[in-house]
Amino acid sequence: MLTLRNNWTFAEAQQIYQQPFMDLVLQAQQIHRLSFAANTIQVCGIYNMKVGGCPEDCAWCGQSVYNETGVKNKPLANLETIVNQAKAAKASGATRLCLAASWRGPTERNLAEVLEMVKTIKSFGLEACITIGKLKPSQALALKEAGLDYYNHNLESSEEHFAKVSTTRQYQDRLDTLEHVRNAGINVCSGGILGMGETLEDRINLLLTLANLPEHPQSVPINQLVPIAGTPLQNAEKVDEFDFIRAIALARILMPKAYVRLSGGRVQMSNTMQALCFMAGANSIHHSENLLVTPNVDMAKDTDLFQMLGIQAEPPSAAAKTIPCQVIHS
Repeated sequence: MLTLRNNWTFAEAQQIYQQPFMDLVLQAQQIHRLSFAANTIQVCGIYNMKVGGCPEDCAWCGQSVYNETGVKNKPLANLETIVNQAKAAKASGATRLCLAASWRGPTERNLAEVLEMVKTIKSFGLEACITIGKLKPSQALALKEAGLDYYNHNLESSEEHFAKVSTTRQYQDRLDTLEHVRNAGINVCSGGILGMGETLEDRINLLLTLANLPEHPQSVPINQLVPIAGTPLQNAEKVDEFDFIRAIALARILMPKAYVRLSGGRVQMSNTMQALCFMAGANSIHHSENLLVTPNVDMAKDTDLFQMLGIQAEPPSAAAKTIPCQVIHS
């Protein structure tokens, strides 16, 4: 029986993380196969529907008004553009399309337009995911009524380190938005970025915060920072490959039924590193030309890698295996 826990301790997580690498990856893959089909990866499309002009001062972000990165602002996309993006995502084999907007939070007018976009994505038989910032409870309920499947709102790092890389946001605000999303019955997509100068303790605490929520996020994107010129983190040191893979494995073990998405930063990873991340339990990728304002792996290379590894894209409407689960709350 698979045990789902929401009461992990730091000592337990640290012990899992620091065990011999081969043992860690084997444990993660064994747990992965209890919930998901082997050699299968979820493919998601992503589109930056409103570019630049973000009022937050996040040190990693190329779209912040505080950072001189050369990113040109673009207004919210129209519905025709979303139709074309949905068609392209479906043609590429994606089962989910994620839309992103660089807002602190949506206005009611903006939200009304986003609701129509959600309905449009759903009309193509795709899952809909959006990330548009801080939400009110009423806004989360409106998104649920429109058919939204997932809402992405990353915690980014531990609470302690987050305060060092973003001063205009409060960590609790982010946790509150996740609560509003859960209460509305929308799947939560929340993860973080590695490589922002955080410690190992910060990385473990990020994953512990997610794993000890009242319900595990259904999707956990793990990003490797892509340093952007003009941001305070433009010269950040790259994460050690084995440390990154260990973090993927820890996410899989702590949150067995979550999709663990190998997200931003894949363009900096070798095929071997990506393969080890999949072995460690990552089972989702963004399959698109860009990730917001940073480059992504060429989609033809994704196809080649899948063929080399004997991996298949997850079919539409696939779900985690239904197996007996014991849930332990704190």
